[in-house]
Amino acid sequence: MLAKPVDEETRERGADELRQTWKTPKGFRYWTAVNNSEIGKWYALSAFFFMMCAGVLGLLIRVQLAVPGNDFLSADRFNQFFTMHGSAMMFLFAVPMFEAISILLLPGLLGARDMPFPRLSAYGFWCFIIGGIFVMGSILFGVAPNSGWFMYPPLATEAEGIGSDIWLLGLSFIEVASIAAAVELIVGVLKCRPPGMRINLMPLYAWYVLVVGGMILFAFPPLIAGDFLFELQRSFDWPFFDPERGGDPMLWQHLFWIFGHPEVYIIFLPSIAIAAMVVPTAAQRPIVGYSWIVLSAVGTGFLSFGLWVHHMFTTGLPSMSLGFFSAASEAVVIPTGIQLFAFVATLMVGRVKMNLPMLFISGALAIFTAGGLTGVMVALAPFDWQAHDTYFIVAHLHYTLFGGMVFPLMAGIYYFFPIFTKKTLSERTGRVVFWLMFVGFNVTFMPMHFTGLMGMPRRVYTYPSVLGWDLLNLISSVGAFIVAAGFVLFAVDLLRPRGKQPYAPRNPWKAGTLEWSHYVPEENWGSRSVPYITSRYPLWEQEGIVERMDEGRYYLPDAPELKRETLVTTVLDARPIQCLRVTGPTWITILAAVFTGGAFIFPTFHWYPPAIVCGGAAIACVIYWLWTATSQIPEKDKDMRDAGLSLRLPVYASGPASVGWWGVWITMLGDATAFASLVFGFVFYWTAKPDFPPTGTEHALVGYLMLGVAALVASWGSIYGARVVNRQGKVATARALLVAAPLLAIVGSGLFYLSVANAGLEPASHVYPAIIWAVMIWTIVHTGGGVIMQCYCLAGALFGKVTPEHDSDLWNVTLYWHFVCLTVVVAGLTIGLMPRVM
Repeated sequence: MLAKPVDEETRERGADELRQTWKTPKGFRYWTAVNNSEIGKWYALSAFFFMMCAGVLGLLIRVQLAVPGNDFLSADRFNQFFTMHGSAMMFLFAVPMFEAISILLLPGLLGARDMPFPRLSAYGFWCFIIGGIFVMGSILFGVAPNSGWFMYPPLATEAEGIGSDIWLLGLSFIEVASIAAAVELIVGVLKCRPPGMRINLMPLYAWYVLVVGGMILFAFPPLIAGDFLFELQRSFDWPFFDPERGGDPMLWQHLFWIFGHPEVYIIFLPSIAIAAMVVPTAAQRPIVGYSWIVLSAVGTGFLSFGLWVHHMFTTGLPSMSLGFFSAASEAVVIPTGIQLFAFVATLMVGRVKMNLPMLFISGALAIFTAGGLTGVMVALAPFDWQAHDTYFIVAHLHYTLFGGMVFPLMAGIYYFFPIFTKKTLSERTGRVVFWLMFVGFNVTFMPMHFTGLMGMPRRVYTYPSVLGWDLLNLISSVGAFIVAAGFVLFAVDLLRPRGKQPYAPRNPWKAGTLEWSHYVPEENWGSRSVPYITSRYPLWEQEGIVERMDEGRYYLPDAPELKRETLVTTVLDARPIQCLRVTGPTWITILAAVFTGGAFIFPTFHWYPPAIVCGGAAIACVIYWLWTATSQIPEKDKDMRDAGLSLRLPVYASGPASVGWWGVWITMLGDATAFASLVFGFVFYWTAKPDFPPTGTEHALVGYLMLGVAALVASWGSIYGARVVNRQGKVATARALLVAAPLLAIVGSGLFYLSVANAGLEPASHVYPAIIWAVMIWTIVHTGGGVIMQCYCLAGALFGKVTPEHDSDLWNVTLYWHFVCLTVVVAGLTIGLMPRVM
């Protein structure tokens, strides 16, 4: 069947339909675009802009430290600059850049038309850009955070001004964007692979996206939980980190580094993924040790969550903890080494072409290996005690991040640029950029090993001239400007007009993976037809695949209804199960992001009424977005789609077959992690503080609490029952249960609140009532969200959006309530039972 030619008229008609369906809006409506190609470019350019801003701050820091006793910057301005340098590099560049590149590449790598939730990508981008401008803009007004990118209490909790609030609320807002993108990427990898691409045939980049997406999902929520507690202390004086009232600043360090250490690998692994794509192409052969690399990537991600304490070796931890976390820190070398040795083995057995991307990869391997070796040194507690908070750590950190992230990223940009723009960057300029960066980087950071070993502490804004640090600091400052020259030259090459430059060849590197089947000149439809894959390197091993894709011989070669569509396949064996209609351009994502931004930004200035209004408006926007664009019941007799090659697929799916169900499930895993972090806080106080709970204190009222839990569990039972009986065709019973579910949830939430409010627990008096209130608020906010969802389903049932045959919304809301029910039960046990058995 594949060999059967497609006549010219059919091929052209299909191409015209796809071109019309996937066209990018023009004029001012351009900003309503949600295509992965546009969102990815905006994301990447914005992250690059924030990186350049953070780089300028780094240069100004080096100017200040170039000579002893310098007064170029004041101490406060210096503190703001190094805080924002680290925060911007981590939150506004490293993670967003990975997500931007992934959003750009993933559909091409998977032969998909687009990601499953393009509007979610757009919403995440607009949240990112609003939050980024808010946080970075604060430095122009001299009110930026100045307590370091880790915001340790009590320095940060007691800091005057709004700097700490900007960091907490602004970056929490940006974390929403990161998690939204992670959900999109995970579901994309699991459910939008082309037919035949079993999970063991996925490109390595997709594997890394899956691992890193999961890490974001489990690493960011503890920080969100910490931000929640931190802001409650800043705004309402609830003493979570105040030792005088039972709090403990160590809790913040645990929550921060449970996020902070995996963050290093969240940055590092995507860049290794780029290397995993560049190296086989440079060697012109498949990667050596595919399975070992996958296992090592998963192992690195898993181990990264067991290392956070090695940032806390100097905090007086027990010897057993030091030994365990020191060994775990050393163990991560094993999977990391396997990945690097696999790349070296591939190069050794291949016919290597030292092209420009490979030059950057070579530089990355050299620099990262040096950073890894110093990492082994600081993983040893006795050495760390000596080097902690010195410039040795600054050098180690930058060797790891430049070698593990920046150089591979540069390789990736040069490698994939023809896919993004259909043009190439300058080879000659690129080699100059490489040597400026490589030499400048080593001139900057190599001397810092010595200044650190000579005792120079981090984050000092000046130093006396008698300590022997003068020359080394001057060399570092000169090196920083050499690195900056490399970035400026790269930016000029990246952004220069290319109107008269000829198009690049379609596959200039002669790569073997699917993204190089892209169209030149650009077409917005992604893949012309979705191929059947039987190989890890289909362009090398499936002869004629690109020609057949171009001629529309595979799946979805047209768009007869002018609706955007992509294939959904099963998780393990990529068997096609649905033709998904994806959403198109809209203003609603921008509005939703603006109002979400208001809900986070206004509390920075303690303007709570407008924040509440914005929160309500954001919810209204999301409801409108979901109601008008998702889970749409297909027109009569159009519920099946001829996908080509004699394959007919449904256009509507419910439950685990639908991407929406997977999106909810993955999101709630992250949400459950954040709630677990709050419970961890409760247990931490219980085990670490002898006066928790204080003698003779009041507890949550058991009677109210039990009734509240019972009502909320009954609400869960009602929504679950509604889903079951609706599927059985008992519509009236289902609607009755949908009426009962939100009523029970409202009653249960009220009882839950009264169990704490009527107990005389004053949250500002001690950390015990404060954490009780925090758990209660978290639970009620989630049940409130659940009530809105239940009402949404009720409205859907009444207005024909939910029927016995089309019940995707009901499945998704029920899944949400599974997690809420678990949250309610655990919260009830935590604040009702545990204090009485302590």
